[in-house]
Amino acid sequence: MFTNEAPIFRDDQRRNPFHGRRVHFIGIGGCGMQGAAAILCRLGTTVSGSDVNPPEDADALTAGGVAIHVGHDAANVTRDVASVVYSAAIPKDNPELVRARQLSIPYISYARLLGMLMSTRSGVALAGTHGKSTTTGMTAYIFREAGLDPSFIVGADSPQLGGRSGAGEGEHFVVEACEYNRSFLHFRPSSAAVLNLEVDHLDYYDGLDDLVEAFNSFCSNVPPDGLIVIPNGDEAARRAAAGVEAEVETFGFSPGATWRACHLNAEQGCYEFDVLRDERPVLHAKLGLAGAHNVSNALAAIALAFRAGAAPDDIARAVASYEGVRRRMTLRGGGRGVIVVDDYAHHPTEIRATIRAVRDRYNPKRTWVVFQPHQYSRTRRLMNTFAESFGDADMVLVPEIFAARDSAEDREAIGAADLVARIHSCGRQAKHIPGLCDVTDHLERNVGPGDLVLTMGAGDVWKVADGLVERIRQPG
Repeated sequence: MFTNEAPIFRDDQRRNPFHGRRVHFIGIGGCGMQGAAAILCRLGTTVSGSDVNPPEDADALTAGGVAIHVGHDAANVTRDVASVVYSAAIPKDNPELVRARQLSIPYISYARLLGMLMSTRSGVALAGTHGKSTTTGMTAYIFREAGLDPSFIVGADSPQLGGRSGAGEGEHFVVEACEYNRSFLHFRPSSAAVLNLEVDHLDYYDGLDDLVEAFNSFCSNVPPDGLIVIPNGDEAARRAAAGVEAEVETFGFSPGATWRACHLNAEQGCYEFDVLRDERPVLHAKLGLAGAHNVSNALAAIALAFRAGAAPDDIARAVASYEGVRRRMTLRGGGRGVIVVDDYAHHPTEIRATIRAVRDRYNPKRTWVVFQPHQYSRTRRLMNTFAESFGDADMVLVPEIFAARDSAEDREAIGAADLVARIHSCGRQAKHIPGLCDVTDHLERNVGPGDLVLTMGAGDVWKVADGLVERIRQPG
């Protein structure tokens, strides 16, 4: 947070302190920024925004009334702007931020904005190293299907929810809580989930202990009459919830968990199971999403929905019909007997779980994984764990690392070819192909009937999936 950042919220409007005013978003292309901009626009705010490239959902934003500028220019910030919101990726010398200071226009971080918007409702925040977008979307969907009409902001697009955000009339505001830069410490939720807790964001955190300390502060923001749900048996998550005043419940598969999944049965990778609370039956769930990890995610969402007053029958129906969010095991298409799936996974645990779930779902002859590493720092410091996470892949293709917030030291210390060599040392086949177009060419020449191609990463590796589908799609 910048040191001369000014408070901008008034208490005279419960739903939207910006009603009738103009707010400008710097870095509006970020997932959360798009959601916040859209929700303010729906609540009566005049919204504009800028980014280096057009936002992914630019058409939807402009259709909703958001004025978008491509490129950062001081001229985008005029005297009629009441407040400026900036994303975590915006440097303090950004020309629009400089202009806001010159005009004495108050400015605020996205995380602080979201925290203040949450304070107008009963906040429900989902945190963790992975699974946040899927589970936040699931939670918001359950709340909606149960008649609770929540507001929400999810870090990925959900067609079922109508996008990344929604402004409901109910008392709840469901949000995805990001730990990077300790952003989630701006939130004061009434209930929260820590889905899992592993080492990540090592460009910011010193290690697991530093992460646990941040998550403990996040959990401590939940009031004494609130609820925190954590995975049973996850030592780091247990430490994160230690000493908090709120009630703590656990979820998992073993006896002793407050919320337990039992009698699991899988068909094509999708599970159905009984849900027990304190060993008493609550509901029978059947997931439309593949993977055992989504059973765990569902338990967290179920616990939060139950706390909010959702009826068990409504919860079960919503869990069964929930289709997930984009870029999470998303079927992109296929042709010539080849299936193409795209996923956002960029952490070793996510990679391992996603490959296994996709194989269970489609039972392919061969599994081709295209993994675009995200950040040199993450790749460098988790190298061995990354290499070991591809055990269920038949071939791994690795393009160049997608850089984000990386130091010169990290860029010089590691490369994609180093990861390929380490994957080889784990006994798996892997190939370094620097360019995404070259990866697509290689796949088109080498995949065959019965094969599955899974593109993975937080960068632009999805272009390989879409490009391959375009080439192999059967005519007519």
